[in-house]
Amino acid sequence: MIHKFKLRDHNILLDVNSGGVHIIDDITYDLLDHIKPPFDDKCPQGVIEELSKNYPVGDIEECYGEIKELYDEKLLFTEDDYERFALTSVASPIKAMCLHIAHDCNLRCEYCFASTGDFGKGRKLMTFETGRKAIDFLIKRSAARKFLELDFFGGEPLMNFDVVKQIVEYARSREKECGKTFRFTITTNGMLLDDDKIDFINREMSNVVLSIDGRKEVNDRMRKRVSGSGSYDRIVERFKRFVPVRGDKDYYVRGTYTKYNLDFSNDVMHLYDLGFDQISVEPVMAEPTEPYAITEEDLDTIFKEYEILLDKILKVREQGGHINFFHFMLDLDQGPCAIKRLRGCGCGNEYVAVTPDGDIYPCHQFVGIEEYKMGNLDEGTFNEDIKNEFAATHVYSKPECRSCWAKFYCSGGCNANNYIYAGDIHNAHKLSCSIQKKRLECAIMMQALKLMDTEE
Repeated sequence: MIHKFKLRDHNILLDVNSGGVHIIDDITYDLLDHIKPPFDDKCPQGVIEELSKNYPVGDIEECYGEIKELYDEKLLFTEDDYERFALTSVASPIKAMCLHIAHDCNLRCEYCFASTGDFGKGRKLMTFETGRKAIDFLIKRSAARKFLELDFFGGEPLMNFDVVKQIVEYARSREKECGKTFRFTITTNGMLLDDDKIDFINREMSNVVLSIDGRKEVNDRMRKRVSGSGSYDRIVERFKRFVPVRGDKDYYVRGTYTKYNLDFSNDVMHLYDLGFDQISVEPVMAEPTEPYAITEEDLDTIFKEYEILLDKILKVREQGGHINFFHFMLDLDQGPCAIKRLRGCGCGNEYVAVTPDGDIYPCHQFVGIEEYKMGNLDEGTFNEDIKNEFAATHVYSKPECRSCWAKFYCSGGCNANNYIYAGDIHNAHKLSCSIQKKRLECAIMMQALKLMDTEE
């Protein structure tokens, strides 16, 4: 399988199964519309007659020979050898947990998938006892895995920060005896950041996700305080205090764009101008009846905006600046392992979420969906059938993904979005897919240009 596209006056060719990327000329781009394996020694006469309207016959024949040579060398139209890994997919030990330390929040973001923090179940904070049980559960279910990941999530985790510290201390106390190493992450809106919290986070958290939507008018339209006032000024002040002392540890600022700011490249650049160079701005997913929801009619505008963003980022880099946009970061050399490419984040199999009540779900976006409640820490229950269902969910179990060129990069998309907006974890959510494929084309373009610069 191949995928080809045009972007920034370049013709890009992706060999899907090998991951090989080629920048090709116009004749190669057009010829690939008329031929497919297996190849004869000579270009079919009908193809020559069709393309000779625009290209010399000798050039067509030479180009055909080059394509056939790449095919013979297994560099183009390569066979799909990934499905054999999917067929042997089995349930894996759990290695990561999203700990809902707070089902409460000091903001009332209009688009919040968590019902402004309480997931529709009432505002509450996790106790240390529940957090301790979650750590014990993760250690037990991780089997021989040494490295474990735990994300403090909400709501707003800083509203329950004393328990965050207690859980980190407890997990660290068990590392040596259990032969485990914890890697902690925290996601925060920053409203409660102070020097003590900053010191602790920089000491203990391997990664930090900082939530802000971009320009003041964009952020404050959707991300309001309980009082209804905007949050931008306080968030920016706290984040600008935090990031400079973060050192070389990972962080990124993460925003959401909606129908109200389809010019989101301006929000990315605004965040960069504030001093943040690790940035993710993602599309809102919501029912189409919501006034802020992105719909199919917005896609052309969104696609153009990603191209505008690509140009802006390339300009920053050409001028010696540094900016990483999360969705344009792509490794064309090695990439993730085969199972990761087939199953994605590991939701429900290698990764689970735990609520303040001790309920276990496949991930943070499934919380509150009773059909996918996997168990409860206090009751000592855990549904292995649901775990096995997610272990067997991969790009080859999703009919629309099997023949999609992007399947090894998106890994079948978000299972939660597929369920919520397409009715089944095996159904592709088409809106998400369309946006993801455009981002991937931009990412491939960016990496191809980087390779060109290296070769020169």
